[in-house]
Amino acid sequence: MFKVVDPVERREQIAEGVWRVIRRDGLASASVRNVAAEAGLSQGSLRHFFGSQSELLVFSLRLAGERTRARMQAAAETAGGGRDLVEAVVEAMVPVDHDRRIETEVWLAFLGAALSDPALRALNDEIFDGMRQMFADVLDELVESGHARPGIDLSYEADRLYAIVDGLALHAIVRPEVVTPERLRSTLTRHLDELCR
Repeated sequence: MFKVVDPVERREQIAEGVWRVIRRDGLASASVRNVAAEAGLSQGSLRHFFGSQSELLVFSLRLAGERTRARMQAAAETAGGGRDLVEAVVEAMVPVDHDRRIETEVWLAFLGAALSDPALRALNDEIFDGMRQMFADVLDELVESGHARPGIDLSYEADRLYAIVDGLALHAIVRPEVVTPERLRSTLTRHLDELCR
């Protein structure tokens, strides 16, 4: 009897294989052959789910972005309002645990490739814009709830918060012994202190 394979689940498993190859050997090693071997599939089976290496890489980056965004949205739905909301959403994005570290490492690997690959560039722009909007939305909630200090420039503060989060995420990956989860959280807390009354 044949085992029924959920194509969505299989595509995600293959993408996770891409992530493992990237983390271990670098993005240049994420060939169809290497990813198929990592996922325990033949190259032909992998090509059943992804028609090209570009399609495979785009899907892998999209999945990392979707998982981060879903975690941010779940955090927003369960947090209270005001500052608690901002803290929950920001914490959902930074590499303070194993899964977030994987997603951040994958995103950083793709970031360089996005400079020369139009498909990855378009997807990276889409992810950037969505994350930027999420920061703007939670800061708007901070103002609406009365927790923000008076007169803040929301557009500027959304850009600044995003830059701080990205910078901390980068440093946490390249210097984890310096930018520990505790230091990362402390830096973000101090920044939010400046934004709040």
